[in-house]
Amino acid sequence: MAESANVTTLTDDNFEDEVLNSDEPVLVDFWATWCGPCRQIAPIVEDLADEFEGRAKVGKVDVDENPQTAQEYGVRSIPTLLFFKDGEVQETLVGASGKKPLKETLEELVGQPA
Repeated sequence: MAESANVTTLTDDNFEDEVLNSDEPVLVDFWATWCGPCRQIAPIVEDLADEFEGRAKVGKVDVDENPQTAQEYGVRSIPTLLFFKDGEVQETLVGASGKKPLKETLEELVGQPA
């Protein structure tokens, strides 16, 4: 499956720059290649990345390759989606959920409807 060009690959090394120092709200998807529900929501996350391009950032953290960031944010089960604004976690969703709750949360953080 082709990933959206609008999804940022996040790592332990670039997390601070890409997420905490971002001027835009950021949706971070903590996932792993072996996680079925993670693969299930991947297309939704990519759709949102395209839909919110220029208004919010969407990134993915592979928890196997970046355990430090996952540990820092208390990610114990995946998928976990964290919504950041101004470097702070505003909302956390755990488990595969539909597009609607993710989109609504992003719209609240962006402050304007799509």
